[in-house]
Amino acid sequence: MIFLTETGASGTAREVSPGTIPRGAVPIDDEAARLEALRRTGLLDSDPEPAFDDLVAWACDHFRVPIALVSLLDADRQWFKARRGLAVQETPRDIAFCRFTIRQSLPMVVEDAASDPRFQNNPLVLGEPHIRFYAGAPIINRQGLALGSVCLIDTVPRSFGTVDRMVLAQLTVTALAAIERRQHEKLQSENRGS
Repeated sequence: MIFLTETGASGTAREVSPGTIPRGAVPIDDEAARLEALRRTGLLDSDPEPAFDDLVAWACDHFRVPIALVSLLDADRQWFKARRGLAVQETPRDIAFCRFTIRQSLPMVVEDAASDPRFQNNPLVLGEPHIRFYAGAPIINRQGLALGSVCLIDTVPRSFGTVDRMVLAQLTVTALAAIERRQHEKLQSENRGS
């Protein structure tokens, strides 16, 4: 049997059976196509929208975390379509936790970023917002391209069980439905205008 690994609060890797979490399609590794698909959504630098704002508000309340985001990964930045508990609108992509999340189909969980070699020297861990816990799941479109992620952040280490991971993964389905609905409405509006 093949096992996936995750980093726990102690900083040690542990194995997780892939059968315990629903596995979707692994995102296609084509950065040019991914960026083009992201730009076609029209989401980058767009105004706040209730569908996305409601999603992050629900995530904060449900998971009892201070920060939840709908994060989109552009070429050089991570831009937040929706955010709760975080003042900044974007961060450089090279320090974004989500740059790892978009490379996989399963939620990525970092129970204690200060103990994780990938993140312990990250400016977002050492400084504001002082990330200790991160859980993110990729938003993968129907073409298999990861547009971004829905992620949760806390300033204290914490565990994140299988059911939590399944709920977080479901939130990406909700986010993708909102993206597709938005694109459909835009197309209908353009067709009426022509």
